[in-house]
Amino acid sequence: MILGRIRRVFMKELIQTLRDKRMRMTLIIPPIFQLIIFGYAANLDVKHIRAAVRDLDQSVDSRDLISRFRQSKYFDILFYPQNQQETERLILKNEIILSLEIPPDFSRKLKKGDTATVQILVDGTESNTAMIALGYVSKILGDYSSLVMIHRLNQEGMIEFEEAGVELEHRIWFNPNLESRLFYVPGVIASIAFLIPVILTAQAIVREKEIGTLEQIMVTPIRPWELMVGKTLPFALIGFLDVVMIALIGVFWFEVPLRGNPLVLLCGAALFLLSSVATGLFISTISSTQQQAQISTFFFAMPAFILSGFAFPIDNMPGWVQPLTYAIPLRYFLVIIRGVFLKGIGLEILWPQMVALAGLGGAMILLSSLRFRKRLK
Repeated sequence: MILGRIRRVFMKELIQTLRDKRMRMTLIIPPIFQLIIFGYAANLDVKHIRAAVRDLDQSVDSRDLISRFRQSKYFDILFYPQNQQETERLILKNEIILSLEIPPDFSRKLKKGDTATVQILVDGTESNTAMIALGYVSKILGDYSSLVMIHRLNQEGMIEFEEAGVELEHRIWFNPNLESRLFYVPGVIASIAFLIPVILTAQAIVREKEIGTLEQIMVTPIRPWELMVGKTLPFALIGFLDVVMIALIGVFWFEVPLRGNPLVLLCGAALFLLSSVATGLFISTISSTQQQAQISTFFFAMPAFILSGFAFPIDNMPGWVQPLTYAIPLRYFLVIIRGVFLKGIGLEILWPQMVALAGLGGAMILLSSLRFRKRLK
């Protein structure tokens, strides 16, 4: 009897959700659109930096240095300003991010064996891009300086210096090409597993309150916890199917490697969906209208994304903020999904995250259940 009542509520909610054409489109199109946006547009790879060069030396050495910037994949030299004011206007108009200025005594100092200097002006408005650009500049200037030093020592008869030194060989694990999409696409799957069940659960239960059918249901023999389970399971199932759909698109369209066991990923998704539907249920208990539920979902979702490490490293957050992240289920699921996709790790490493998700999900279910029963009385 208990399973029969839950099944009837489950089927009612599932049919009511899927019979609306706009709702069906909402469950399919936005997740795919979100994946495309993050897969293609959200890119932390800084290349083709708009640059200007002001060469006051006009020598063979200065042209050699400029050619190194031009031949790199990091800089696009677009302007050659004639004076400092023109350079400043280009930066103010956002037409360039970086300007290289070579002084008139650059070549003369190199030939004398003195230290030659160049000036780099960088627009620091986008601090991340500015720091990365300065890193590229340091690498190019460092290589150029080493060649100048080797050439100078060769001229002094120290040929053996060219064969000495340290050679750096680097190996990058799990993401050899440092592609941002391999980092973001698994994060999109996690965000979908969080948002869709939260939105659907909160909206569905609040909608029942608005039209007055929730009270009618409660006068039937069904118990509150049976109603809660029957109404939340469809949205957990829909979220689970969306996760599978987006994961398949990520693997076959964006070529994100799935190196780990898919069953570990599905297990983590199931535990994470537990907390997602519980969050939606909790939002429904503090909302009287669907508009309130939408606003409350926004206030729950934004801090969760920021504190989860979805885009910003948790280690870079202030010390007093970092303990708050332990209460965010999305934090643990991001570790699971990126670990399974990119590193191929299993339960022997991910079990602390699984336990944390189970604990947070169970606590959220308990809190939401208490709020739900109190609201019904």
